[in-house]
Amino acid sequence: MLNGKSILITGGTGSFGKAFVKKALEEFNPRKIIVYSRDEFKQYQMSQTFTSDKLRFFIGDVRDEKRLYRALTGVDLVIHAAAMKQVPASEYNPFEAVQTNIMGAQNLINAALEAGVQKVVALSTDKACNPVNLYGATKLCSDKLFIAANAYSGKLITRFAVVRYGNVIGSRGSVVPLFQKLAETGELPITDERMTRFWITLPQAVKFVVDSFNQMAGGELYIPKIPSMRLTDLAQAIAPGCRYKIVGIRPGEKLHEMMISRDDSRNLFEIPDRYIKLPDFPFWQVVLPAEAAAVSEGFEYSSDTNAQWLDVEGLRDLLKQKGVVE
Repeated sequence: MLNGKSILITGGTGSFGKAFVKKALEEFNPRKIIVYSRDEFKQYQMSQTFTSDKLRFFIGDVRDEKRLYRALTGVDLVIHAAAMKQVPASEYNPFEAVQTNIMGAQNLINAALEAGVQKVVALSTDKACNPVNLYGATKLCSDKLFIAANAYSGKLITRFAVVRYGNVIGSRGSVVPLFQKLAETGELPITDERMTRFWITLPQAVKFVVDSFNQMAGGELYIPKIPSMRLTDLAQAIAPGCRYKIVGIRPGEKLHEMMISRDDSRNLFEIPDRYIKLPDFPFWQVVLPAEAAAVSEGFEYSSDTNAQWLDVEGLRDLLKQKGVVE
């Protein structure tokens, strides 16, 4: 799907963007990859890591619709990774989050339709499911904008889909670097001993997005089938025998992550590697894979009731692969 294509990734200097560029350059033959972001220093740093003549760096903000029009000229595929992601920052600067996560999404939709982009995949978050904080609420709104954008396409070729997944090992803001830093003290901060989270690696997340480009017909919300882990098990994997300091759940945080609520189970289907949520208001034809099967009524996908789990040993193996522990 990526071979011979011109690809643009918003927020491309982030953890996902760098992992995607690495995979795309090593395993595919894209015509061009455009990194669209507003931080020139991060673009400079990234340019020192990747020296391919297929890579382009484009300074711009998703809030700037005119700049997006210019950046999307001749682009075939778009990954929308740009977002204001920090929960406390979004709560303290609420309209900034609205402008980036909601208005920025609509700007990209408008520009992609006008530019004749073939496919757009927007990255979402577990926090968009039954949101309890502003970040999650803005991403839920963004998700709905991208899904509904398929109704605007009409006879145009542009199609939109959304990918939702949980915590990413090695991404910025992950708890892993904090636990590493404090491991030598023998005591790690734990918000709640019952806390669970979904867990996915960056390569897995990138592969899931690439596969979504191949599968999408427009209007799908894709959720990967990934394992859960207990925060206490992660602490033991990084610092065996460590003590816990219970610090309490932070404002806007959930005890368990949820990626599919019971209400979302309507129009929800599954195939071996993922769940596929179809739009509740399909003003266009949505095509499912032949092997897709409807889930049972009342189904939910939560990190505490997940069928797949990573124990301490499984987490240590993953962290060893990432070079986090020896």
